[in-house]
Amino acid sequence: MNINYQKELDLLIDDLHKEKKMPSLLLHSCCAPCSSYVLEYLSQYFKITVYYYNPNIFPKEEYEYRIKEQQKLIDLLPAKYKVEFIPSDYTPIDFFQISEGLEREREGGMRCIKCYRLRLEEAAKLAKRMKFDYFTTTLSISPMKDAAALNIIGKELEKEYGMKYLISDFKKKDGYKRSVVLSKQYGLYRQDYCGCIFSKEISNTLQ
Repeated sequence: MNINYQKELDLLIDDLHKEKKMPSLLLHSCCAPCSSYVLEYLSQYFKITVYYYNPNIFPKEEYEYRIKEQQKLIDLLPAKYKVEFIPSDYTPIDFFQISEGLEREREGGMRCIKCYRLRLEEAAKLAKRMKFDYFTTTLSISPMKDAAALNIIGKELEKEYGMKYLISDFKKKDGYKRSVVLSKQYGLYRQDYCGCIFSKEISNTLQ
């Protein structure tokens, strides 16, 4: 059965609005461009802290540059409540450990699914430790990312860690298109590959 994740999110937001609640949200971000629309949208309803944990990104210089772009966006983007930022150290070993044996997987295959879980699980752990009301990720905004897989993983982690996962499919309501507009507006760097060494190799062969 196909689930309309955006409709479910709309219903949750409506309930929060009726109850006049402004819950806290730990938002895992894959990059500044993808987070642009998500922050513009969700900052109306949540007190957001952006968590940047992406050990899949290669090389280190790319990782550091994307962190700077994320901070730049947070500083520039107007929000009802100040958006906080938590960057993580560069730990590529985390990604290579979960990718072992999956190096030749197609883009969007099992290696990517395991990468989704790696990043979402770290977000769930941090959200629990810091007592956030919800956690979620910007990943579903990308047309290349499987929103159903992301939400299934998120709900599994919700049960495992006792943390509420905010379901999403941010590409809906023209979210991806809006992120492109905002990226241009704020002069954000839009990378031409997902981030990992494998996607970079694919990108290089297409150039």
